Parts: sequence; structure tokens; C-alpha cells
Amino acid sequence: MALTRESVIAALQRIELPDGGTLVSRDMLRALTVEDGMVRFVIEAPSPEMARQMTGLQKTAEAVVRDLPGVRDVSIVLTAHDTAAQKPPSLKVGGHPTPQAGPMKPAGVKRIIAVASGKGGVGKSTVSSNLAVALSRAGKKVGLLDADIYGPSQPRMMGAKGRPASPDGKTIEPLHAHGVTLMSIGFMVEEDKAVVWRGPMLMGALQQMLGQVNWGELDVLIVDLPPGTGDVQLTLCQRSELSGALVVSTPQDVALIDARKAINMFGTLKTPVLGLIENMSTFTCPNCGHESHIFGHGGVVDEAQKMGVPLLGQLPIDLDTRLAGDAGTPIAAGEGPMAQAYAQLAQGLIRGGIV
Repeated sequence: MALTRESVIAALQRIELPDGGTLVSRDMLRALTVEDGMVRFVIEAPSPEMARQMTGLQKTAEAVVRDLPGVRDVSIVLTAHDTAAQKPPSLKVGGHPTPQAGPMKPAGVKRIIAVASGKGGVGKSTVSSNLAVALSRAGKKVGLLDADIYGPSQPRMMGAKGRPASPDGKTIEPLHAHGVTLMSIGFMVEEDKAVVWRGPMLMGALQQMLGQVNWGELDVLIVDLPPGTGDVQLTLCQRSELSGALVVSTPQDVALIDARKAINMFGTLKTPVLGLIENMSTFTCPNCGHESHIFGHGGVVDEAQKMGVPLLGQLPIDLDTRLAGDAGTPIAAGEGPMAQAYAQLAQGLIRGGIV
């Protein structure tokens, strides 16, 4: 038998309350959802006192539902009815965007800067996380929005775990790590679960993560964009007060071809390109010290000169940077040559008035 809301309700109907009736007959179930084997619902007790007495019943309900065929996981929240309270929190992200009166910028956020690339694999997310940490260490109040909906990597790179809270069911409280305020769709879904959404749902999710998150007072909100020139980029440029974009590329010709497309997109959408960052610029052998240009040399430098925009930094390819990102502590949070390189990049943005 397929797992449905009705089968879950039927199972819960069998659980008797101590003072008579069931969760169903006493109308204590709220926000029951069944999706891909995940069952979620809220048990709303008539009073806080009764809620304290129902802890054992909550465990019983979880066990009963978990035994149903097709159930992969169960999430139950036990709360108490309060006439002054809001509806149970809803952290569902995604869905069609809502109408806006004009371009959106979260209250308290001075600047929104996108970090973009024309193609994947050039280290854009690594640059985003380390730049955010370096700016924070330089004394700036920094937020990092992981807008790569299909491939969110910032939860892993920033070492942040947990699900954002929503005390009122409307405003989402972000997470914090290494001095940076964080939000990612990766906090809302399991790490190995694919997000299978069409364009309108991507747009709606980005709108929510910009407008419904309590970002607080920030000097800059860095938005780690997905690679390419798709719906997320269009939504951010058209629906938010974007200060500008930083474009990351490796020096190789294939990467620069796609980087030029990203630059052209920002020009079409009237979004200023604040500068280019050359990543994986060089490789220094840890044994002999020989410097190699694995991905070519000078390509991003030449492109910046053609465009008349600053070359903000040239970052080497480095094993420790990769290991630090996988371990959840960006290398910019520590000491050493790479931390210094990101510190210099951050100082350059501050001196140039970009941040």
C-alpha cells in the first residue's frame, strides 16, 4: 500500500490519549505532510501542561508512523495551543515567486555582491567562502547566501550544520560560522538529496532566502551564484538591488570563453562587473618549489585589461585550500600564505570601496 496522508492519519487514529480520544478525534494534528517517504507533522496540545505530559505519546506516534511501509524518516514537533501564538512554523522553501513592488534589498544590508563564473569547476564557491571569512576577519559584517540551489556546497565548506529556525513561521533565522551569517538551501534538504525544481521554484526560493531571512546589519551580503547564465542569475539581477558582480575564472581558454558569457550577461542586465579574480593561477611544487602554470598563464589578466576592470587577485591552486574546505574550516580562517592571499584580496575590495 502506498504511503499517503490518509494512511498516516489512520495509523495515528489508533493511538489513545490518556484522557480519552485520539490525536485525530481531538484535532491535535497540524501541518501533516508526506513527501518522498518523509513524514512531518505538528502535535498541538490544548495547553502547555498537557504538552509536557505528552512526551511519551510523541515517541509512540513516531514509532507507529515509522513502522508504516514506505516511511524513510519522521519529524514530529510537539507544541501547545496559545491563542496569542502564530501558526506553526513553516520553513518550506521553493514555490513560485510573489509580486514585488520593486528591487529587493534586505533591511540592514548595505551591499549585495554576486560571485559568479561562466562554468563550474573554477573554484567559485571556494573563493566565496574564503572571501567572506577574510572580510569578516578584516572587521566587516558579512553574510553569505549560497544561491547554487542544485549544488549547494557552503554548508560543507563553512562547517555549518543544523536547520534554520523560524520562531514566527515567517522570518527565517540564519546560521553562523567563522564570523559569517549563512543561508543555503543545503540547510533545508539532506546533503545527498537532489533538488529537482523548475525555474519558477528556483526564483521563489531565491526570493525567500533574500527577503525572509533575518540577515541583520551587514556591510556586505555575498551571493555564491551557480555557474552559467540561468534563472538564478536573472532573478538576482532583476529582482534585487545588486551592487555588482565579481567574476571568477581560471586562466585557461575554455574557462575564459564561458567567463566572457557571464560578463556579457551582467552587461545586458545592467549589473556592473566590479572585477575579475583569477583562480588556480599557478601551482608551486611542495617538494622542489618549482612554479607551474597548469591552466595556462595571463588569460584573466588580459581579459581584465580588455574590459577596463580591475584584476582583483591571482590565487594559486593549493592542496591545503581544498582540504580546509572539505573539513569545514575555510583556509582564510587560519594563518599561512593562502590565508594571507585572501586577506589581501579582502583588503583590496575594502580599499577600492567595493565593500
